[in-house]
Amino acid sequence: MKSIGGLFTVRLFPTLAGCNPQPLDGVTVFARGRGGLRRQGELLVGDRVWVNYDDSAFTRSDTGICVTAADGSGIVVKEIFERRCTLIRPPMANLDVLFVTAAAASPNPVPETLDKLLCIAEFNGIEPVIVITKRDLAPDLAERMASVYRRAGFPVFFVDNLTGDGVEELRAFIEKSMKGRIAAFSGASGVGKSTLLNNIFPDLGLETGDISHRIERGKNTTRYVELYPLDNTPNCGYLADTPGFTMLDFERFDFFGKEDLVSTFREFQDYIGFCRYKKCTHTKEEGCAILQAVKDGEISKTRHRSYVSLFSILKDKHDWDK
Repeated sequence: MKSIGGLFTVRLFPTLAGCNPQPLDGVTVFARGRGGLRRQGELLVGDRVWVNYDDSAFTRSDTGICVTAADGSGIVVKEIFERRCTLIRPPMANLDVLFVTAAAASPNPVPETLDKLLCIAEFNGIEPVIVITKRDLAPDLAERMASVYRRAGFPVFFVDNLTGDGVEELRAFIEKSMKGRIAAFSGASGVGKSTLLNNIFPDLGLETGDISHRIERGKNTTRYVELYPLDNTPNCGYLADTPGFTMLDFERFDFFGKEDLVSTFREFQDYIGFCRYKKCTHTKEEGCAILQAVKDGEISKTRHRSYVSLFSILKDKHDWDK
């Protein structure tokens, strides 16, 4: 759930069916990595791990179990289970849901940045959810943004961090869909990610930064990744408070090829295979079914412009760059 200086905060789940109960089932503890897992970056927040511990890690009393290993002694992370996905900015693993947060204004939204995030998430099998803040500053633009992404097939929520409008709707969505899953919020600095998380779950008490009006960017106040459990049940969901990067990078954006890009635009899927040319790039060819859908208003021009821009980036990458 957290990693600082080689000390890992780990929540121990109750044992699997058929196994004997263990003393620290359901307890959150500090642990160290075994062997090569001690190296920085080997263990990531979000990793599912196998932990060993001995009697020195806890004491028993009439009131129950007391963990005594505040420095991680006696509790060792032995093994990492296979990861679903890996991020390097911020460093974490096994993300299930990505809440892509964008402000309608101050800072102004950048469609290509949003769409790049969505493509990366889609390629990795991560469910993207769009959250639009500061609707009051540019209501018409906010509505157009919502229309574009809803038509593309994404859930979209409006949230006002000052009045609290939309918070209950988003909280209900998270509580309903997050069982056993890990979610993170991402977006341009200054859109109010930490404030939003505090409004959804006030008990988290996340630190927030002021906005610099001169450069319209937020001061990054989060220094490390930490997972917060949504409740105390074994199958609860987790929210990740992450450093305020503009982007989340899954190893690298260019780790997949230009041929894979079209599959990350979900609204393109109904038109794939119906172009005049088999090797259509969907950027400028005559007889392209996707371009025709753009002309007919079935696909957003903004989304297609993002596709063309990202295709150009991937097209210019050489094999030795990947």
